[in-house]
Amino acid sequence: MAKTNDNRVSKEARDRISSYEARKAEFERNRKLKKRRNGIIVGSVSGVFALAIGIGVTAAVVTAVNPAPVPVPTATGVDQTAPDPSLSENRIWTGSMNIGGVPVGFELDGAAAPQAVASTVSLITYGFYEGISCHRLTTEGIYVLQCGDPNGDGSGGPGYSYGPIENAPVDDFYPAGTIAMARQGGNGESMGSQFFIVYEDSIIPSDEAGGYTVIGHITSGLPQLITDITSKGTATGGPDGAPAVPVTMTAVTVQ
Repeated sequence: MAKTNDNRVSKEARDRISSYEARKAEFERNRKLKKRRNGIIVGSVSGVFALAIGIGVTAAVVTAVNPAPVPVPTATGVDQTAPDPSLSENRIWTGSMNIGGVPVGFELDGAAAPQAVASTVSLITYGFYEGISCHRLTTEGIYVLQCGDPNGDGSGGPGYSYGPIENAPVDDFYPAGTIAMARQGGNGESMGSQFFIVYEDSIIPSDEAGGYTVIGHITSGLPQLITDITSKGTATGGPDGAPAVPVTMTAVTVQ
């Protein structure tokens, strides 16, 4: 795959992404406002949000706690549109990020999941993921670290949602290193900014909407991520909850 000398995204991609800059100040103002409002909500229902968003329907305890999908509040509180799938350029994107002090390399497959990769690339280029936490860890049955919520509690997103589900494995098998998009149970149009990293081979059953969009895989750093973060378990010691080791994403880049 040919690349420009400066390893930047194409001019066409930059032009599409530049439209997000006009909303940056509004995004920051509204995100702070949303967090203040969520402070009232999260006290009573944060457990439901943490389990319902993304892959929550795969655990029996989730069905008991919250059998119906929960709407995902946006980060901005205003309607926005997901980037056009053409932004993915139908190619492999290489990237890196620091997850809780662990340097991680990854690849995103724009040909296999053009809509999801277009959204993820635009959010990375926009700087959306800088300083956002990985808020959820599961340690039994399925083995994932979930990240990408600006609210830090499983309730937030980029200000838009999108679908359909793309590139989901037909056998529900997600090998270690898989990066896939989180969504609401039963809702294939509810993807946003939240994604999960599979740190150990997992069977994640499909629901009535299907499986989970696989956007890429980890190329380096997974063993250290396991040693330093996921092996420490959750903050409560339970099988599903916030990581015991606080995890923040920084230095997230893609080219």
